[in-house]
Amino acid sequence: MKPWQNLVFLKLGGSLITDKLRPRTSRPDVIHRLAGEIAQAIHENPHLRLLVGHGSGSFGHVPAQKYQTRRGVFSPEGWTGFAEVWKEAAALNRIVMDALHTAGLPAIALPASAGLTAEAGQAAQWNLEPLSMALQAGLLPVVYGDVIFDRQRGATIFSTEQLFAHLARILKPAGILLAGIEDGVWVDFPACTQWIERITPLNIAQVSAALGSSVGTDVTGGMQHKVQEMLALVEELPGLQVRIFSGAKPGLVAQALLGGSPGTLIAPR
Repeated sequence: MKPWQNLVFLKLGGSLITDKLRPRTSRPDVIHRLAGEIAQAIHENPHLRLLVGHGSGSFGHVPAQKYQTRRGVFSPEGWTGFAEVWKEAAALNRIVMDALHTAGLPAIALPASAGLTAEAGQAAQWNLEPLSMALQAGLLPVVYGDVIFDRQRGATIFSTEQLFAHLARILKPAGILLAGIEDGVWVDFPACTQWIERITPLNIAQVSAALGSSVGTDVTGGMQHKVQEMLALVEELPGLQVRIFSGAKPGLVAQALLGGSPGTLIAPR
């Protein structure tokens, strides 16, 4: 599959689009604002090709924690939990999709649960021709943290970062933007008075002590998972850069999509 020029991956974090302290509570005003900023960026740069992903926030993470779905599914009760996590993740996706369409964007959801299979927690097979054809047609493909079937574990959960990592190795995006509620990766979390401007393999040892988990329920590892997953990816894929920044501040998502540099940069050097 050919790499896509001007392709960017954008994640709307679960902590940004939901209240992670209140189960099944979305932030509709925030979601609609973000959809508007995406539409603005695409209008200002028609050459931009975009893949959007979003977290499950207070929707999918709550039943996932209850049933420990990420660790595997081995019983009838576990499969009940699998279906419940799927339902909650899909419910939040519907809210996001409605907002994107209200903003005039030709968005189409491509849930991982329908096409991706894993083996021992690692991506094994995913037919990406529909996603590639969506990009070719000028559509806006959307993925999200989801349950997937696993040949060894029965099933598991893939975070948006895991989906992005797998897709990046194939589609070779120019950048990955992770929009959450934090201004960047903090030096002194949870005091949050200074963030780290740049993370590379040279300073990751010092940075690791500052990495904390998310506020609220998060079964996929929070900030530590994000940074580790993305750092490994930028080391593997020459030219790739990742930014972690706040989507809670109006205008920053549009700014980042148009080449701005908010938040923390994760780079190979």
